[in-house]
Amino acid sequence: MNNKNKENMLTEDVKYMDTRSLELLAVQIREKLLDDVSRTGGHLASNLGVVELTIAIHRVFDVFRDRIVWDVGHQTYVHKMLTGRWDAMETLRQLDGISGFPKRMESRADAFDAGHSGSSVSAAFGYATARDLKGEDYACVAVIGDGALNCGVSYEALNSAGASRTPLIVILNDNEMSIGSNVGGVARHLQQLRTSGRYLELKKDIKHATRNMPRVQRGLAAARDALKHTVVHGGMIEQMGFKYYGPVDGHDIDALTEVLEAAKQQYRPVFIHVITKKGKGFVPAEKNPSKFHGIGPFDPSTAISAPDEPSGSYSDVFGAALAEEAAEDDRIVAITAAMMDATGLSVMKERFPKRVFDAGIAEQHAVSFAAGLALGGLKPVVAIYSTFLQRAYDQVLTEVCLQNLPVVFALDRSGVTGRDGETHQGSFDIAYLSSMPNMTVLAPKDGPELVAMLQYALNVNGPVAIRYPRGKASDLSEYALPAGVSRPQQMKEGRYMCILAAGSSVADAMEASDLLEERGIHCAVYNLRVLKPLNETFLEEIFRQYRHVITLEDGDVCEGAGTRIAALAAEKNAECRIKVMGWPDRFIEHGSTEELKKRYGLDPQSVAETAVSWLEEQN
Repeated sequence: MNNKNKENMLTEDVKYMDTRSLELLAVQIREKLLDDVSRTGGHLASNLGVVELTIAIHRVFDVFRDRIVWDVGHQTYVHKMLTGRWDAMETLRQLDGISGFPKRMESRADAFDAGHSGSSVSAAFGYATARDLKGEDYACVAVIGDGALNCGVSYEALNSAGASRTPLIVILNDNEMSIGSNVGGVARHLQQLRTSGRYLELKKDIKHATRNMPRVQRGLAAARDALKHTVVHGGMIEQMGFKYYGPVDGHDIDALTEVLEAAKQQYRPVFIHVITKKGKGFVPAEKNPSKFHGIGPFDPSTAISAPDEPSGSYSDVFGAALAEEAAEDDRIVAITAAMMDATGLSVMKERFPKRVFDAGIAEQHAVSFAAGLALGGLKPVVAIYSTFLQRAYDQVLTEVCLQNLPVVFALDRSGVTGRDGETHQGSFDIAYLSSMPNMTVLAPKDGPELVAMLQYALNVNGPVAIRYPRGKASDLSEYALPAGVSRPQQMKEGRYMCILAAGSSVADAMEASDLLEERGIHCAVYNLRVLKPLNETFLEEIFRQYRHVITLEDGDVCEGAGTRIAALAAEKNAECRIKVMGWPDRFIEHGSTEELKKRYGLDPQSVAETAVSWLEEQN
């Protein structure tokens, strides 16, 4: 069997199976999901919830020809299993294995690389427009979660697509969740639609009673639509130009197949509202879908796992410290974008519920909201993943930095974070934040320094970003903190050579220095602490004192701290040699952080070997 036939096998089989066989396949898929994800870790609850929906999509559409665009992409494990990657699921999120998100390089069935929320309708509409302009003929489908309807770009796309009259199918997978519970007016609106059974039953009864009276049916059409708007408080989607189907039971394969077939025959935008249960088929995930949204390896028989974030993580340290500061200063407020627990804000939320705000998956709004809070005399702290703040670049630049507002950005998961891969690696924040006037960028080497930097940041009359990594917080407290945070800290003495390290890279630099010392090379280590603005007085001292200077950071080398230090040395005509080390100018794939550091020469052993080779080249 050739590769093309092999990858088509399961998705083609689905088209010819009867309902009972498909229901048994759903059971088998759930067993496989539990088996694989319990060993590799990954997004479990969201995928358990879309088994029947995915089967129905594969039953109705040609996923190798039609364009199926999955929003975010963490709900595509079943899609991967049905498109030639059943066995490869054992390598899910492992180094050189398959990704936990759609990847066009993995399969022709993956139409769009995704990892952030809200992109699916725009991308599918783009595909549909290109299809029409080229005179081609294939279906375009966006599968979007209800959490993504908090995301403004989703509405921009729905507004544009609905007005176009272009054939496009949008499937809303509504499980009442994003990562945590959904917030805001959209969530309330969807709840009203879900519970509109009395309208659906009434419509069915009227249609049955007037089945032999076409004139009456036509006359009742307008009244029916008015009734629908009255009963379900809906119509928003239809007013945008979509034909609305739903709500539909997302675990009824026949019902899903019927509505998808009907939608496929429409030559206009169609919106299908599907109700699913996140975590379906695995009781612990049904009861606690947030815990099983993204989870590490676990024992399926007990549902016990190591926490996704270990106790004593940087997120925990930050959350506890912020709650303590908030107890002392009632002007402190916190904002997050659908990441309340993950960023550590649940502690403050419990103690000061009126001073913590969840914006949903709406990073741009969260930052603009923080700007307004600051102008209103409060001290806003935006707790957000580094990779998600990229989505609000303009708001940080023109609404916070331009006005020089005292907003603190707590950038969780900065640097390379591991198995979620390219879309979730936080390696670009040093570069993009350092380009912004008025911005201060801090990088703590450990947990105690994170606390000190938060206290400092809350008293700066301007924007401050504190970047810290995922995982257990280091504790290098034997190295006393210097007064304030503006002066870099010497961690280890040395001669001729030094490493200027940033944040989480300080611990790697210390270990590399120990390895160099074993080879007779005495290498000093400094903790930079402040990455923007650079302390030029200190750096000029370093340029005079050492012949060889290595910069080491958990960020992209292009426009990172090291690149700017090298530029300063050139500007000052420094005689020392400088080697810049950080993540290369590329998107970093998935794998454990330790594996990726070793692959790209940023683990302590590799840093030491690079230093030795560099010295030999210079001499």
